[in-house]
Amino acid sequence: MHYYSTNNKSLKVSFREAVLKGLSEDGGLFMPASIPHLNENFIENIESRSFQEIAIEIAKGFINNEIKENDLEKIIRDAINFDAPVIRLNDNHFILELFHGPTLAFKDFGARFMARTFSYFNKDNDKELIILVATSGDTGSAVANGFYETKGIKVIILYPSGKISEIQEKQLTTLGKNITALEIAGTFDDCQKLVKSAFVDKDINEKLRLSSANSINIARLIPQSFYYLNAFKQVKKFGKKIIFCVPSGNFGNLTAGLFAKEMGLNIEHFIAAVNSNKVFAEYLKTGRLDPKPPIRTLSNAMDVGNPSNFSRIVDLYGNDLEHVQKIIFSKSYNDGQTISGIKEVYEKYNYVIDPHGAVGYLASKDYLERYGKDNLIITFETAHPSKFMDIVNSALGIEIDIPERLKECLKREKKSVHLPDKYKEVKDYLLSIN
Repeated sequence: MHYYSTNNKSLKVSFREAVLKGLSEDGGLFMPASIPHLNENFIENIESRSFQEIAIEIAKGFINNEIKENDLEKIIRDAINFDAPVIRLNDNHFILELFHGPTLAFKDFGARFMARTFSYFNKDNDKELIILVATSGDTGSAVANGFYETKGIKVIILYPSGKISEIQEKQLTTLGKNITALEIAGTFDDCQKLVKSAFVDKDINEKLRLSSANSINIARLIPQSFYYLNAFKQVKKFGKKIIFCVPSGNFGNLTAGLFAKEMGLNIEHFIAAVNSNKVFAEYLKTGRLDPKPPIRTLSNAMDVGNPSNFSRIVDLYGNDLEHVQKIIFSKSYNDGQTISGIKEVYEKYNYVIDPHGAVGYLASKDYLERYGKDNLIITFETAHPSKFMDIVNSALGIEIDIPERLKECLKREKKSVHLPDKYKEVKDYLLSIN
């Protein structure tokens, strides 16, 4: 399997190179030369497969023997050692809980797989590998925990100061050792731009071995496709057309679903649920992506004004707007509507949902009302509601339970390096770390 740059299809690399580089030298994102197709018999009999067996089958198609099969099985069984259950709200609407990993967010799937894959590819290299990553919240904590104490790898996380929740910040700033947090005086888009600038900077790349753990890295997307098939396995018995609703910011999670569809999974439609940062919803209406400064919202992980994975989506479908419109429905919701969604889910179904899941719930509800109830919608609940306990407690007038591992995290001391949103300052810091 070869991977090409979205900026230049003739620029091709191996899976190993795509993972370790993260971003192509021309600034493009890596895409598989072809999407591996799953055997129809595999999908037909998917109920008999474990989550890990599903993940192994998918990964083999993308990796194509660059990791020995026995080693790949070990990586996945170690990384994906927690569940992703589907919870029924009603006959047409289900919730996919993606927060059962160690940091209680869906990013654990990608981060844990990546950490073990990086370690596998880096084991014979004496030069330290620097993982440079921007986060709007959950990516940072998942990557920090996934790579914590991994030999030969240092992680540097850029996050927007004052724009992530207290728990998210504690999870990525309190580990120490091989994890460093750079607190940037700017937005997530600023952090993302700084990371991308570093990847194409010759001075930095001559001195440091850089890679990324954002969803710009193809190794983040592959494991996110695992739970689409595992969710399908859990609802296949209902015999309905299946729609996935994905709260979306940088669009990596939704892109992984598009991969799953191209692999052969019978997905009727996708819903890209967005908050007030609605550049993708506008693209579907106008055919133009018009990046904007991100708007700060209660669903902060979706506060992205220029989603990186947009280039993968249009590349996958040959920049055919009509094709994308046929596959993806998108609608935006503001903070007031998000709070109403949290309340409604609790009052109707006695289920506590986080702000991102609430945006997804509202989009799913609108879709069902618009297109009828012959479909089965699975809405992604991407983070445990306790990670946004101030918002959820205020909306519901209750005190929600906090998992013990989050309570312990809140007791630890925050350590971060404050930097302005200026590339020269970040570059100087990176060049000084060795």
